[in-house]
Amino acid sequence: MKLSEIKEILTTLENVEFQLENGTFVPEHFHVTEVGTVTKEFIDCGGTVRNEKAVNFQLWNADDFEHRLKPTKLLNIIKLSEQKLGIEDDEIEVEFQNTTIGRYDLDFNGKNFILLNKTTGCLAQEACGIPAAKVNVENSNSSSTSNCAPGSGCC
Repeated sequence: MKLSEIKEILTTLENVEFQLENGTFVPEHFHVTEVGTVTKEFIDCGGTVRNEKAVNFQLWNADDFEHRLKPTKLLNIIKLSEQKLGIEDDEIEVEFQNTTIGRYDLDFNGKNFILLNKTTGCLAQEACGIPAAKVNVENSNSSSTSNCAPGSGCC
C-alpha cells in the first residue's frame, strides 16, 4: 500500500485498527512513534546493486491503556512528516514488535489495516543455478543438504 492510499482510507474511518495476518489485533492503545523514509542500498548475490525505499511507520504499545489513535491524528502525523522530511508516495512498511521487531507490508480489508508478513528470497536466482520453480521457501533455511556448492556463486 502506498502512502497516498492510506491517506485516502484514513479519511473514511472512525478508528484506526491494525491486525496481523493470523487474525491477532495490535492492541488498540498503540502509538505511531515514527513516520519516515527508510532507504536500503545493497548488492545481491548475483552482483547487482539495488536500491529500495519505503515509508516506515513504527507501531508501539505503552502502558497508557486508554490511548486511541484517531484517523485525523494519524493523517496529521503523516502530513507533518511529508512537510518536514519530504516523504514521497512510496510503499509503506510497518515495524511492530511482536516477539521481536517485525517488518510488515500493509494492506486494508475494508475495515482494518492488515500487517502482511514479509518473506526473504533470492533476487538473483539465476546466479544460484536454481530454477525459480524449484525454490522451496519453507525449507530454504532447513539444516538439510543444500543445493549450493561452495564456490558456486550461490546465495
